[in-house]
Amino acid sequence: MTISRRTLLTVAGLSTAAWLNPVRAQLAGKPITLVVPTAAGGTTDIAARMLAEPLGKILQTSVVVDNRGGGNGNIAGQLVARGPADGSSLLVQYSGYQCITPLIQPVPGFDPATSLKPLGHLIDAPQLLVVRGNFPADNFADFLKYVKANPGKVNYASSGNGSLQHVTTELLKDLTKTFMVHIPYRGTGPALTDLLAGTVDFTITTPPPLLPHIRAGKLKALMVTGRTRLAAQPNVPTATEAGVPLVASSWFAVYGPTGLSADLQGRLSLAIKQVVESENFKKRAEEQGAKAVVMSGAELAALGDGERKMWGRIVKLANIKAD
Repeated sequence: MTISRRTLLTVAGLSTAAWLNPVRAQLAGKPITLVVPTAAGGTTDIAARMLAEPLGKILQTSVVVDNRGGGNGNIAGQLVARGPADGSSLLVQYSGYQCITPLIQPVPGFDPATSLKPLGHLIDAPQLLVVRGNFPADNFADFLKYVKANPGKVNYASSGNGSLQHVTTELLKDLTKTFMVHIPYRGTGPALTDLLAGTVDFTITTPPPLLPHIRAGKLKALMVTGRTRLAAQPNVPTATEAGVPLVASSWFAVYGPTGLSADLQGRLSLAIKQVVESENFKKRAEEQGAKAVVMSGAELAALGDGERKMWGRIVKLANIKAD
């Protein structure tokens, strides 16, 4: 008997639906809260909102986003880790908080590596170095000349002490032998507000919240920390092209409390995977200067372990301490 490809796809779709039905039953109309460890407007918030609607459709329940900034991600992380293990509260996590915060601001009884269960990867994004619109440099070479001619007079914003933006810029300072002043904020949103107002000189962060302002001419992008140029900003050179051997990307993923059953973990991971694999999600990620990346829970855990070791060396080198 010959089975058509359409039939096989239909059966696969029915199997996936059957696999997800128990999750729908467990949630039973209970909304899912995606807890975000930053203020609204940053890439973590954008990633959560990209996930919320399609995830709700798959699981047939409402999905809401709850911004709980502060504590370098510890407030949101603890909220999910110590919350109900029924799938109703999930954390949309930023790699800086997952891998760097525990190195500089440990919380007794809470470690993101062991207190949270990895469910699925969402997006990966390099970082852009952007300066305020009236900064006296239009390219990285001129930026570097200005910084070296004015040691300690140029400041930069980050989403918090020990954030990936902070650690990446400290690495840039070490590589270029420059001195710039760090001004931490409670999230990318507030940092971006002051950058646009001209209160601070520059920041290094992921593209999604920056692109509209770059396109509007309110910010100037000088370099990208990825291995290749951004499709959304093809004229912006990589750090390597600009003469600095700096490669650093942020990633954003979903975690739940460790008490989640293996069955519920698997079913939630499948639903997240379906969203990330969708053409709409991939397209939206690319428009934001990011890339949709599917990753299993085990692969996500391994990624976190590797980055904790890598960034641990930089934290020690720059002597980064908690606020």
